[in-house]
Amino acid sequence: MTPQAERFRQIVSGPDEEINLAEAALLIASEEYPDLDIAAYLARLDEMAATLKRRLRADISPADAIVALNRFLFDEHGFTGNAADYYDPRHSFLNEVLDRKRGIPLTLALVYIEISRRIGLQVQGVSFPAHFLVKCRLRKGTVVLDPYANGISLSLDDLKQRIKSLRNGVELPQSSIAEMLATASNKEILVRMLRNLKGIYSHHKQWLKALAATDRIITVMPDLADEYCDRGMIYLSLECFRAALFDLQAYIKMLPEAADADTIRQKVVELQAVASRLN
Repeated sequence: MTPQAERFRQIVSGPDEEINLAEAALLIASEEYPDLDIAAYLARLDEMAATLKRRLRADISPADAIVALNRFLFDEHGFTGNAADYYDPRHSFLNEVLDRKRGIPLTLALVYIEISRRIGLQVQGVSFPAHFLVKCRLRKGTVVLDPYANGISLSLDDLKQRIKSLRNGVELPQSSIAEMLATASNKEILVRMLRNLKGIYSHHKQWLKALAATDRIITVMPDLADEYCDRGMIYLSLECFRAALFDLQAYIKMLPEAADADTIRQKVVELQAVASRLN
């Protein structure tokens, strides 16, 4: 295990509220950039936040602080979403987002959350379907914001329309929308980031990188049965048959009634035969 991987394991093994989200995200990036100066990027976030905080009145309201934050990040610094090449893995790496000012909803939300916390604004992540958002409690209620769209505020109707477009025009009740606005934990944010990377690498058949991403997902949340299945199939693509067998057996043990359980059991039988020939 590399020092970066060990540090990542240490961070995510503690209580969720104590996880340094920015450091953990940069440690994920260090898989791609082994010489990454993590301390320098954390200092950059500190400096950005300190610059903004000096401009804010001590008694500024959360609503006004959000307006100032949006201007600071999107107008002054030029952070923006990158729709032209949405699946470029660089948009999932916090260092690249800070350097290039381009990102996907999740990484732009991460920058938004990190700067917010440093200026005393309690912004939380929201694992909204297909598009990560943030929210902040104000005096008159909670506002939902989209950092991918320059921090715009989203109404309930906006959110309903987004879900409707994802569900072929089917509308959901307000109670279902409210459930989708639950606060994302730090671990959930990291897993979503890693799943984005796993999907990109798997699409391009970069199996070693997909394997590294899956390893870290399991480090963060070792009870995610589907990840053992995915890792088993990645091992199979790499012709690591014993490792594939171990993970697929773990998947069946964790989810014996899974929809694909019979298919995976058949794959386990085939791999057991392969493994016996390798002895």
